[in-house]
Amino acid sequence: MTVPVHIAVFAKAPVAGAAKTRLIPLLGEQGAADAQRAMTLRTLRTAQAAAPGQVSLWTAGDHAHSFFSECVQRFAVACHPQPERDLGARMADCLRTQLRSNEAVLLIGTDCPVRSVDDLRTAACALRAGAQMVFTPAQDGGYVLVGAQAHGGDLTAGFEQAFTGIAWSTAQVMAQTRARLAAIGWHCGREWCELPMLWDVDTPADYVRAQQAALL
Repeated sequence: MTVPVHIAVFAKAPVAGAAKTRLIPLLGEQGAADAQRAMTLRTLRTAQAAAPGQVSLWTAGDHAHSFFSECVQRFAVACHPQPERDLGARMADCLRTQLRSNEAVLLIGTDCPVRSVDDLRTAACALRAGAQMVFTPAQDGGYVLVGAQAHGGDLTAGFEQAFTGIAWSTAQVMAQTRARLAAIGWHCGREWCELPMLWDVDTPADYVRAQQAALL
C-alpha cells in the first residue's frame, strides 16, 4: 500500500575528505565517502518503495557530482540544488517548493538507514489524518524526518518556529523545536505529530551499529 505523498531527500555529494567526516578516523576519507554513497542509495530505494515516482533529490556540496547523475538515472528522480543558506532555511525552501504541487511532503536526509518504508508511510498517514507537520526525532537530539501538508491551515507560523532560531547540529534541535511550536499554541497530537524515535549514523560507533544490523 502506498500513501499519496512526495518525499524529498537531502543528500551531500560523496566527496572524499568532505563527506561523513566524523567517520574518517574509522574508514578513511574514501571509506567515509563510500558510506555517504551507500546511505544515499539506501535512502532513495526506501523512498521510492514508499512513494513510487514521487521522490526528489536535493543536493549539497558538489551539485555536478557524477553520483547525482547516477541517482537521477537509476531512480528517475528530479534533482534540485539546495540553496546556500542555513539548514532551516533550506528545509523550509524545499517544503514550500514541493507543497506548491503536492498535498503532503516528507523531507528526509540520508543518515538514517534504519528508517523503513513503514516509517515513511506512518509519517504520511499522520499528515493525512490532519497534522500540519510531522517529525521523527533522532536519538542524538535532532530529527531524521520532517513533513508538512498543504491543507487545513497556514504553515507560515509553524515554519517560522520550526526552522528559525534553532541551534542546528546540536543535541537541542528537537527540544527547541518542541518548545518553539508550543509557544505558538501548536500542540503535539493536534497541530503537529511526533513519531517514534530512530537513530542515525554520525559517529564510528553508529556506523558499527548499522553494520551489525546489516543496514550497511
